[in-house]
Order: sequence, then structure tokens, then C-alpha cells
Amino acid sequence: MLLASKIALRARHDSDVPVLQAELYDDVATRSRADSRPWRPISPGSAESPYAVAAPSDEAACFSVVELPSGELAGEALLWGIDTHNRTAHLGIALRPAFRGRGLAREVVGTLCHYGFTVRGLHRLQVDTLADNAPMIAAATGAGFVLEGTLRRSAWTYGAHSDEVVLGLLAEEWTPGH
Repeated sequence: MLLASKIALRARHDSDVPVLQAELYDDVATRSRADSRPWRPISPGSAESPYAVAAPSDEAACFSVVELPSGELAGEALLWGIDTHNRTAHLGIALRPAFRGRGLAREVVGTLCHYGFTVRGLHRLQVDTLADNAPMIAAATGAGFVLEGTLRRSAWTYGAHSDEVVLGLLAEEWTPGH
């Protein structure tokens, strides 16, 4: 488990899956903004759920976010697209609606940076998000990420094309606790 002051990142538990499925995946409009793949109906308990507990992987590290001290499940966090040769990865988070706007996102991003740079020995972390996702951009820049560019109309999001932004952070730029 990775601990911070307001949150902890831990392995996914089977009991997390239905909550994450109902609150993060089944909200079609929100999920369509969070994932480049098209939304499709997935039955509760299906092994196809993006939240299904899976064996450890070299390509992704999936965590459940727990709010401290209550111990309540607050959302998910992950490093994905982990490239061990180039020592890079992408970072993503999704908080349950009741936990948004409580200052948790920046701490989740910082804790993922600690995991990526300190535990995994990565050199670069990247955030890809919609240009209008102000909370994620604020969490990333608050953790030290730098806006590197805009991909114009590159994302199909719930019936329209949207701009995406790319933010990056190198290990030597990262300040623990930033």
C-alpha cells in the first residue's frame, strides 16, 4: 500500500469492482470522456470490466484509491502503457463523484509519481487528458507536470471531437511531496 496524507493507493479488491463499475463506468457520458475506447455495455461481475481484479502486469499498475482515515473507496488510479525499455508510462485517475472537489486528485497524482519514479524507476510520466478537464490539468500541474502540447480535435467524446492536451514530468524534475 502507498500512503499519503489524505489517500492510500492499494491493490484492487473484488468488493471494489461493483462500486467502480456502477459509479465510473456506467456513467456513459463521463466514461466516454475518460477513455479513448468506445463505451459498451458490460454486465456487472463480467471479467470484461475495466475494474476486474487481474494478475499483475508489466504494462499496467492498477490501484484503488482509498480516502483516509475513513477507508472508503474513492476511485481508481493507474499507470498504463508502461514501457520498461524507455522507462515511460501514462498516468490516469478517476474519482467517484462523491469524492471529487475534495483535494484528493493532486495527492493521488503525486503518489502515482512516487510509485512510478521511486518504486518502478521510470524516467518520464505523461498525462493525456481532454483540454477542458480543468481538475485533471490542475492536479497534474500541481504535482509538477508541464503542458507539452495540444492535439487538436483528436478525441471523439460522446458525439463530438475534442482537443486533448499532453502533460509530462521527468524524474529529475519531480519533487517528492510537490
